[in-house]
Amino acid sequence: MTIQLDFLPDMAAAFMLMFARLGTMVMLLPALGETTIPTRFRLTIALALTMVLYPIGAPLYPANLTANAPQLLTLLGGELAIGFGIGLCAKLITSALQTAGVIIANQSGLAFALGSDLANDGQQGALYGNFMSLLGITMVFVTDTHYLVIAALHDSFSVFPPGIAPPVGDFAANATETVAHVFSIAARMSAPFLVVGLVFYFGLGLLNKLMPQMQIFFIAMPVNIAIGMFLLMALIATLMMFYLEHFQESLGKFIVG
Repeated sequence: MTIQLDFLPDMAAAFMLMFARLGTMVMLLPALGETTIPTRFRLTIALALTMVLYPIGAPLYPANLTANAPQLLTLLGGELAIGFGIGLCAKLITSALQTAGVIIANQSGLAFALGSDLANDGQQGALYGNFMSLLGITMVFVTDTHYLVIAALHDSFSVFPPGIAPPVGDFAANATETVAHVFSIAARMSAPFLVVGLVFYFGLGLLNKLMPQMQIFFIAMPVNIAIGMFLLMALIATLMMFYLEHFQESLGKFIVG
């Protein structure tokens, strides 16, 4: 009895191509690809997802992959490009929280109070933005929205079948639209703070005209910080639900049905 194992190289090649796509996406996707998660753990997630999705994605690849090296390299480049394009567009939406946090900090008098942002490679960022970024990641897992991320990984093989040239133009248009959408979300999230800040500083200017001898700066700073914190406590639930809605909408572009 002879056991035929000539199919193993093609299986390994298909697995490698799927891992190239899914691994690139996992490293960039929000929630699953955050830098606070150890690299080995993220690689383990990518390998596990590749093993689970292998029966679905493997039949979509051409037969005899190992017999044609240029075709294999072309497919590998296409898979990396598709994974990078989807992951980057999904990752951009998370920067809305940091942008909104910077605007809120500027209006609340805490623009120079910086701290390490654990969600973005430990870079220095406004305290409001750091808090909202961590809260946004937590909300993604608490509301089971990370299953939407896994659904995007699954449906990527239907939206972008293997062997087809990556739609560079569509990816560029989607990235441009997402960047504009991010700034729109950030501006709308920080709108209450912008309005209150405008009214507050207008009142300070009027008070300074009425009482020039009063030290406006020393009075305004603690009051401005207190108003900003009160507004954040009052609106944080609404702001995060608003963000989650747009987070799900941005990932929904890559989900079939």
